[in-house]
Amino acid sequence: MKVFVEPIIAFILIMIFLPLFALISLCILIINGRPIIFKQTRVGKDEKLFTIYKFCTMNQKLDINGELLADSQRLNWFGKLLRNLSLDELPQLFNVIKGDMAFIGPRPLRVSYLELYSEEQRKRHDVKPGITGWAQVNGRNAISWEEKFRLDVYYTEHRNLKLDLKICLLTIQKVLLFKGVSAEGQATVQKFQGS
Repeated sequence: MKVFVEPIIAFILIMIFLPLFALISLCILIINGRPIIFKQTRVGKDEKLFTIYKFCTMNQKLDINGELLADSQRLNWFGKLLRNLSLDELPQLFNVIKGDMAFIGPRPLRVSYLELYSEEQRKRHDVKPGITGWAQVNGRNAISWEEKFRLDVYYTEHRNLKLDLKICLLTIQKVLLFKGVSAEGQATVQKFQGS
């Protein structure tokens, strides 16, 4: 049922938020320049690879050697605002329409992490990745990778409508309170190095 309903809801939300999409795109273009949309290969259900879409929150400034500056130097006030309000995640509604993602599930992570997972942690790929999830509402980027994966696996093994509704309500609360957007002392989340 969710397979058919979620893409329809995602399409309706895109239509509702179309003016917001346009406004954010224009602001990114003026403040940070191109690209407007960040694209990256991520791991989905059954470890199938797909391209995730997000609004770009960092500019493309280079150092004297032509290398991108550190994340902390490229993430300006506007990028932080988008992240704090979770507005950078809005383009993932297109991922829901394509069937790569669901509204709720473990967050899709980098391909390079695949070889670092334990067998238990790999269970997070038994379901579609989500725009929000159980780990997101229980600490997001402020908790350890091990705790995130434990929460992800818990969701895959216990998912039901009641839990999904709870995650939806908690997501709204966390977004409004700007909770757990980034790890302490980090501009973005630290890379997973293995357990």
